[in-house]
Amino acid sequence: MKKTISDIDINGKKVIVRVDFNVPLDKETNTKITDSTRIDSAMPTIEYILSNGASLILMSHLGRPDGKPNPKYSLKPVYEYLANKLSNYNVLFANDCIGDEVSKQAKNLKSGDVLLLENLRFHKEEEENDANFSKELANLADVYVNDAFGTAHRAHASTAGIAKAKAGMQAVAGFLMEKEIKYLGEAVANPQKPFTAIIGGAKISSKISVLINLLDKVDTLIVVGGMAYTFLKAKGFSIGSSLCEDDFLDTAKEIMEKASSMGKMLYLPIDNVIADKFDNNANIKTTEDANIPDGWMGMDVGPKSLTDIKNIISKSKTIVWNGPLGVFEMENFAKSTFEVAKFIAQTDVVSVIGGGDSVSAVNKSGVADKMTHISTGGGAALEFLEGKDLPGIEVLEDK
Repeated sequence: MKKTISDIDINGKKVIVRVDFNVPLDKETNTKITDSTRIDSAMPTIEYILSNGASLILMSHLGRPDGKPNPKYSLKPVYEYLANKLSNYNVLFANDCIGDEVSKQAKNLKSGDVLLLENLRFHKEEEENDANFSKELANLADVYVNDAFGTAHRAHASTAGIAKAKAGMQAVAGFLMEKEIKYLGEAVANPQKPFTAIIGGAKISSKISVLINLLDKVDTLIVVGGMAYTFLKAKGFSIGSSLCEDDFLDTAKEIMEKASSMGKMLYLPIDNVIADKFDNNANIKTTEDANIPDGWMGMDVGPKSLTDIKNIISKSKTIVWNGPLGVFEMENFAKSTFEVAKFIAQTDVVSVIGGGDSVSAVNKSGVADKMTHISTGGGAALEFLEGKDLPGIEVLEDK
């Protein structure tokens, strides 16, 4: 387990925190935050630091400015949101994240002051994990905290380099990072049994390592979404014009054989909601079994499969869910994804939602508050589920 901010003395110190404030902005003006979840998720760490006698420097990226300043990706809207949210504190904004002016602002911070740095990715050195850039960031503070799980799988200057850039600087986790490590880690390493993983999404190629790693741990692996059709074709079913990665048919066979040899259940849809084109307004019908006729494509699991999946969930004690069951962005093919979200929410189960589209589905279903843990990191959550060491976590001090 990693040390957290509550394990060290921060009174009178300057604390620099890597947060994930990569929030969506309205497309017209780029000045209004349309979803503040990521900022709100970091508030327990922010408020703890400010109420324990420290001054606080916050750093984040926003969007993809390609290593140069771009007003479209400025963190000023985030500053305005923070200034309003932390109205009892002195909240300041730096026009850059390094340089003499920023150093002076950081030096003058008093206990309870907050300084938000401008977008880290306005400098290409951030993503290059440049040692000098890391050192400039480290020199602004006494203590480093990583509370940005969503970027922990990237070895960037603000997530990995900074922790080693200054001798004697403590590097610990924030409370959001601690929560991610606890739930994602414990769900996979030490789950309550029976343990079921639902893995969906478009492509098997992007989730092979997750499937293989989870197979060692789960009792049941449910494969849904676009990737299920590669498995179904590998089993000899006809899949019409459904999404399929022919290069991975042998991989799908190997995973199914491995599951069988280990006595694990690998569940694939037994019926499908199909369409004659990739369009919400396409002609739609439901198959009797797993076969899909020529000229039609699988868009969602069918009602028999949905009943099976609910039945598996009802007997589970731990659920990890990553990836939708169908093309849930289209209303006519969202039924099973939303029904599964609602069913998990009403079941007595440890539920860990592993980032990306699953989080969106859970939020749209209105049941986010009923889940045990919703991960803030898409790619990071996937790599964590693969069993990989994440650079932004590895550099933090152990308890």
